[in-house]
Order: sequence, then C-alpha cells, then structure tokens
Amino acid sequence: MAQRRAAAGCCCFCCCCSRVPMNEDNARFCLLAGLILLYLLCGAAIFSALEQPFELRARHLWKQQLENFTQRYGVNLGALHTLLRQYEEANKAGIRVDTLRPRWDFSGAFYFVGTVVSTIGFGMTTPATIAGKIFLIFYGLIGCAATILFFNLFLERIITMLAYIMRWCHERRLRCVGVGVVSSREESPGEEDSLEDWKPSVYYVMLILGVASIVIACSASTLYSSMENWSYVDSLYFCFVAFSTIGFGDLVSSQRQHYESQEAYQLGNFLFILMGVCCIYSLFNVISIIIKQTLNWMVGKQKRIKRNTVQGASVETVCDSEMDAGAGAEGVHVGRRLSEEMISVNEFMVPNKVSLALLQKQLSETAHQGPRQSYGHLNGFSGGVGALAVMNNRLQETSADR
Repeated sequence: MAQRRAAAGCCCFCCCCSRVPMNEDNARFCLLAGLILLYLLCGAAIFSALEQPFELRARHLWKQQLENFTQRYGVNLGALHTLLRQYEEANKAGIRVDTLRPRWDFSGAFYFVGTVVSTIGFGMTTPATIAGKIFLIFYGLIGCAATILFFNLFLERIITMLAYIMRWCHERRLRCVGVGVVSSREESPGEEDSLEDWKPSVYYVMLILGVASIVIACSASTLYSSMENWSYVDSLYFCFVAFSTIGFGDLVSSQRQHYESQEAYQLGNFLFILMGVCCIYSLFNVISIIIKQTLNWMVGKQKRIKRNTVQGASVETVCDSEMDAGAGAEGVHVGRRLSEEMISVNEFMVPNKVSLALLQKQLSETAHQGPRQSYGHLNGFSGGVGALAVMNNRLQETSADR
C-alpha cells in the first residue's frame, strides 16, 4: 500500500511538473548548459583518442632513458629522481637548462603583468614569493576588471565603425540601382527616411571580424615562425591560444635572451597580441549573440512542437478539410505551416536578422548617425554591447522600477 501511494505521489508530481511551463530564460539556460556538457564530453573523447597514445609512448620512452642513464653511469635511480624534483622546483622560479632572458627584469615583469590583466596567463612566469602572490591577487582584481572594460569599449567602437561602413556601402548600392536615399538629417517633416527599416546584419559583422582575426593571426604567425624558429602551424596554434586568452604556456613568445632586432620584435609582439586579443574578443561576443539566437530558435521550435502536439487533432482536421475542399498545393503548404514539420533555412535566418538583441540595437543606432535618446540614457546608463550591455540593461530595469 505504501509503495502504491508513493508511486501515485510520484506520478502526480511528474504530471504537475509537466503542466508547469518553464520560463524561456530558464529553458534557454538549461538548453545551453546541456549543449555545453555534451560539447565537453565529445571534446574529452576526441582529445583522449588523439593525445593519449602519444603520452603513453613518451612515458615509455622516458622510462627507458632513465634506465639506460642509470645503468651507463652507475647513478642511483632514487638520487636521480631527487635531482629532477629539485630541477622542477628551480624551474618554477625561472631557472631552466636553456639560456633564457631574465624573467623579472623590467621588460620581463611588463610582459608578465600584460598576461595577467589580459587573463592570458601563460604560466611561464609566476610569482614565487609570498608578497608577490598576495600583491598579484589585488593587482589582478583591478587590472582584469579594467581590461575587460577596455575590451568592451573597443567592441563598441569597432561595431560603430563597421556600422558606418556597412551603411555607406548600403547607400551606395541603393544609388547604383537608382533608389533615392534620404538621410535622416536631410529629410523633410513629411518624408520618411528610406533607410529607416534597414539594419546591418550581424553575420556580416562576424565575417569582417573573422577575416580581420585571420589576417592578424597569419601575419603574426609569419613573424613568430621566423623569430622563434617555430613551424607555421605551431605559430598559428600559439596565436589562437594567446589571442583567445586560453594561454596554455607550452609555447610562449619573446622568451629567448637575444633576438635579431630585439626591440622591434618585442614591440611587434606586443602589438600583435593586443590587436589579436581585441579582435578575437569582439568575434567571441558576436558569435555568442548568434548562439543565443540559435537557442531562441530551438526553444521556440520546441514550444511550437508541443503546442502543435496538443492541438494535433484540430490541425489534422483543418488540413483534411482543406484538402477535401480542393485546396491542392495551397492546402499542403498550410498543413506544413501549421504542423511546422519543415522549416527552411530562410525561415531560420530571417528572425536572426530582425531581432539580434543588443548587437542589432547598437548596429541600428550607429547606422542612423549615432545613438538616439533612450530611457537608458536619461537614467545615465549607456547602451553598450556584450556583457557590458547586459549589465547596463539590468541597471536600467532596476532604475526604472525605483
């Protein structure tokens, strides 16, 4: 009897949970979390299959080399392990077999703080003293926050520039086809701006930023392959790891003691990393907006499927009646539209071009000769793009509530 009651209670709970609609934001968050988890699982399986055999071979080779060395020179294996551990501790302080430049002179320290505030964190140079570790906590707290703000401001300005360029190209294309273009500053009170409904596509922005990132990475790889004696593939790999602020630390530029034209190379290395990080950060923000729109489409698709499932009988009745009335191909089209079993690529792309959240708002405002006055500006908050815009919108909402 108790088991039956428990089973009945579970059924009632499941039914109630299924009847309660999930908030779209929560549904989007759960969907994204599930997709990221699946992405991580797939990535772990692929990297394990690719890298584990090489690791096992390297481990077996190292074990053979240790045995050959101890047998040839009569060295105790335990003493050799102790020496290797001491070398690992010295390596943390920057002491290596290869001749490297000093890590904590002014130029080395400047390179280190640059990797800290940009969140790259190669790991080649780390503070070894207690005072240095404590100072790093407070230094990184302010520095990382300021750098993220700098990246957001850079993103706003690059988006503004791209919007002006795309608007100019759009106006020129309209003039070429013979369509008159009236600027918002020149229109008369009775005329409407012919570009009022035009919005730059975020896909073009993504394409431009992607091309710029590729050009910077290829140019930097040419420099690194010649100065660091890396292969071109390794140089491209380093550029992505550094520009995306992943910073593994297996390859680090400007670590040797002497280079040809050392000052020029250090300056070029700094500029390439700065430009690369800014472009990749902007590209990541644009891609994140497209991912969000994809999630919105998936959530909306699931909601429509659920609604059509509930109303399936009525939809089939409508479709049958239309087919019996001789609607022909038009009836088939209506049935597909109601059931939404097929969604074309255009139907997926159009919503993304129409409502692209924060980025499209910024693109539209800047394309119309600068941002217009909005409630956010009246409350003292600027629009912005990306994480900064999300925070500003939240501040606007709380200010409006008050």
